[in-house]
Amino acid sequence: MNRWIRFIATRLLYMALTLFVIASVTFFLMSALPGTPYNNQDKLTELQLATLNAKYGFDKPLLVRYGNYMRNILHGDFGISLQFSDQPVASLLGSRIGPSIQLGLQAVVFGTIIGTIMGAIAAMKQNTFVDVFCQLFAITGRSVPNFVVAVILQFIFAVTLNWLPIGLWNDGFRSTILPTLALSISPMADAARFIRTEMVEVLSSDYIELARAKGMGEIRIAFTHGLRNALIPLITTLGPMTVSLMTGSLVVENIFAIPGIGEQFTKSILSNDYYTIMAVTILYSTMLVAVIFVTDILYQLIDPRVRVEEKH
Repeated sequence: MNRWIRFIATRLLYMALTLFVIASVTFFLMSALPGTPYNNQDKLTELQLATLNAKYGFDKPLLVRYGNYMRNILHGDFGISLQFSDQPVASLLGSRIGPSIQLGLQAVVFGTIIGTIMGAIAAMKQNTFVDVFCQLFAITGRSVPNFVVAVILQFIFAVTLNWLPIGLWNDGFRSTILPTLALSISPMADAARFIRTEMVEVLSSDYIELARAKGMGEIRIAFTHGLRNALIPLITTLGPMTVSLMTGSLVVENIFAIPGIGEQFTKSILSNDYYTIMAVTILYSTMLVAVIFVTDILYQLIDPRVRVEEKH
């Protein structure tokens, strides 16, 4: 138990230091950007610019602004959006992050489950038509952009068959099906590819041959022994992908008119909306280091060869 407490405490300390560095670097990069975040800035007089800078604190020394910003984010205050009528950034993103997280989680869970099953079946049916089909699907899934898949799904299931809504976010779970399928192609292809590659190697190992010699069935061997070892590289890949999908896919969100944070982030960059850019960056980074932390924990549980070493 002590080693787990030490392990978790160490990882949490690294997470805090990482987020501190990211927040600091992002702040200074935003401060170095040319131009201002004000609308019609070319039409503003020097006096008007000075007044706006004083209002939003941009007239203060850089280190003072840095200290104020770091203190504010510790209290959950990420500033105000300079492009959306002084709306608090936390409120602005809070109203948009829900759809992005929901779609991202649904896409990862669905894509991983289906991809894992496909990869396991392909490994068990190595060099057969099933194996070739699964490998072709994995290659296609990584090659075709998800927005192309989104348009195809819209045309087939929304326009032609009229089974599902073509877009918007006002029809409950039915509104999430098509964008979820579009976003799930990538994790599905990755899961199928990694599971197939790892299980082919695992199923040819000595301890698998021993299990066969003892009379254990192929399905039990594949899912009890082979799949557990094959999941390790998949977890490493799915971690960052999960965060990326959860924080919004700009094109897919636009295609289906989903009120997520992907579009918001792009607009903020184009308009130099400093506080919104920094908030989204910190949000993405927090989710990423959290996923890495969970991945480290899963390593300890899935692979018996990876353990927290007890110091003597």
